[in-house]
Order: sequence, then structure tokens, then C-alpha cells
Amino acid sequence: MTMIWKIRNGYTLIEILVALTIIGLLFSFGYVSFRDYSRRQAVSDAVKTIQGDLRLAEGDAITGQKPTGCNTTLDTFSFTIVSQWEYKIEGNCGITTIPVKDVILPSGITISTPPALQFKVLGQGTNIVGASWVITVSQTGTTNTGKVTVTTGGDIQ
Repeated sequence: MTMIWKIRNGYTLIEILVALTIIGLLFSFGYVSFRDYSRRQAVSDAVKTIQGDLRLAEGDAITGQKPTGCNTTLDTFSFTIVSQWEYKIEGNCGITTIPVKDVILPSGITISTPPALQFKVLGQGTNIVGASWVITVSQTGTTNTGKVTVTTGGDIQ
């Protein structure tokens, strides 16, 4: 008696469904991780942008660099939060305020609104009295937050 082996070509429906299920699960876990990473990165980028703009205002104040249009004595550079998603930097020349930079944050990113911060010219410090000045950066719909802190001496963290 001879045995005839039948050679199978292809996969069964069960094998294909198992493979597709595994691929689907891996994709969904990867997508969720990427989305969370992307959201955390958006908050981190906003924090770094705010820190950079604060350092710009501080640096211009320390050097006494007048913004274009300032024809009198430069008093301070101010960092003012206009709304939850916008802030501006201005040079204060006596009674004249010269806009230096106006920033609108990306969609979904909001900031807390502490009072305006002023960097005094020629290394005279800030208008902060007592505790440090803190901006909280957050993303709507998530728990992702970041903080920017300015100490009374003007250190930006």
C-alpha cells in the first residue's frame, strides 16, 4: 500500500485571521503610544518656545538693546500673556510700548495667566517680588502639562 501525501499550497482561513489579528493589535498599541508621545512633545515644544522667548526678552533687557522705534530711554522688556493661547513681548520706552514679538500657541495648547513679567534693563533684575513666576503649559483633553519658572533674579527654568 502506498501513501500519497497531498501537498498543501496556501494558508487556511484560520491562519490568515490569526495573523491579521496579531498585526491589528500591534498596530493599535503602536498608534496609541505614538499619539501619546506626539501630545507630550507638543507641550514640551511649547515650553521650550516660551523659555526661548523669555530669554530673548531678558537678553535684550540686559544689553539695553532698544527695539526699532524706541527713541527715548528703554525702561523694561515685558512678557505679557494676552490670552490662554497667546503672549507677547514688548519693549517699554517711557510711555511708549513697542511690540517685539506676538506668539499664538499651536491648537490645543494653553498657558496659565500670571501677571506680566518685566525684565529691567542693564541687569537690574525683574519685577518679581517674593515667590517665583510660573507659567503652566497644558494640552486640552489630556493630562500633559509643563512649567516655565522665572526666579526673582531672572533665572529661567
